[in-house]
Amino acid sequence: MADLRSRFLGIASPNPFWLASAPPTDKEINVTRAFEAGWGGVVWKTLGEDPAVVNVNGPRYATLMSQDRRVIGLNNIELITDRPLHTNLAEIRRVKRRWPGRALIVSLMVACEELRWKNILAQVEDTGADGVELNFGCPHGMSERGMGAAVGQVPEYITLVTAWCKHYSRLPVIVKLTPNITDVRQAARAARAGGADAVSLINTINSVMGVDLERMQMIPSTDGWGSHGGYCGPAVLPIALHMVAEIARDAPTAGLPLSGIGGIGTWRDAAQFIALGCSTVQVCTAAMVYGFKIVQDMCDGLSNFMDRHGYRTTQDFKGQALPSVKDWKQLNLNHIEKAVIDQAACIRCGRCHAVCEDSAHQAITAMVDGVRRFQVKEEECVGCNLCASICPVPDCITMRALKPGEVDARTGIRVSGAYANWTTHPNNPQRLSAAD
Repeated sequence: MADLRSRFLGIASPNPFWLASAPPTDKEINVTRAFEAGWGGVVWKTLGEDPAVVNVNGPRYATLMSQDRRVIGLNNIELITDRPLHTNLAEIRRVKRRWPGRALIVSLMVACEELRWKNILAQVEDTGADGVELNFGCPHGMSERGMGAAVGQVPEYITLVTAWCKHYSRLPVIVKLTPNITDVRQAARAARAGGADAVSLINTINSVMGVDLERMQMIPSTDGWGSHGGYCGPAVLPIALHMVAEIARDAPTAGLPLSGIGGIGTWRDAAQFIALGCSTVQVCTAAMVYGFKIVQDMCDGLSNFMDRHGYRTTQDFKGQALPSVKDWKQLNLNHIEKAVIDQAACIRCGRCHAVCEDSAHQAITAMVDGVRRFQVKEEECVGCNLCASICPVPDCITMRALKPGEVDARTGIRVSGAYANWTTHPNNPQRLSAAD
């Protein structure tokens, strides 16, 4: 049976599922219930200095729903904890003593002043917590006060504050990165330069959730006014996976321990982060929407997946998908696929024909010999995969790779089986020669 135990930066937890810094980790009662439900660790909701921050007392959230009323995105304008620092520290100390085998990381955010970081680090270390996570990612509210994403968007600040924390604390330092940046690799490099033990990503994405068209007001609204907030939930997962992969395969940060965050709601989501190099994953929105017990399904699913593939621990498949991540210019231009429709499975809904006709390459019939029938015209198909992506029947439309020696009916060119990419293509004015 698969062993889900995790050891990240020397911090042990019974599984790799941690609750991310957020409302579910703001209080002792919440964290205790989370541990009772089976979470391997938590990142305590971001602490700041006293006096506690001033938060809004109206709606702090807005949701983006799918047609079947599932939450696919969540936006918040909440700030870091608005409870006194000493209250949080006392609770952290009690929780850690009661649950010594669970990971307890403390998220921190204070002004960019060395003495302030020195003071709060000493207080956190005294609680017995396992590590600290530097919140350089929150995009709203605190960033207006020179913290959060305001730090995470300036590599020099990341390096400076990280170095302070490494100097003044013996605890492992995790730097939480903001996605609200052009190239996340620069932030990760800056964190490593400052001595970070790991990075976690992604924090929330700057967003405006919507507009109430009846009242002509932003959502959420505080007494008639709205502001940008942080976006999270299933919709951000592809963005998070991309950024994780970029850091994991970037030479200056290769091997830097990663904790994946962003849209994780199932074991499959978590496994993808691990396959791209993460050691642990942090979950927030799914726990807020479905409750703490969702971790049990995650553990069962991940364990079953590992058993099926013969993975004894998560280390056995960590990073295994990384070699498949390349720049576009390195993709094989000689690889050709065609869509194939399983006529026995087809329900004749016609969606594949509609999208191919209007948005792709007019490569799917609507009628054959006077009968409603959808089949691929290989002489038009470019293998874009749009039809398979929107087909409502699983595996009804699949993609078939042409074998070497077959002729592409669209171009008349025989498939060579040789690898060729844009860097050497004759149409590339900057192509490289074999000698290059």
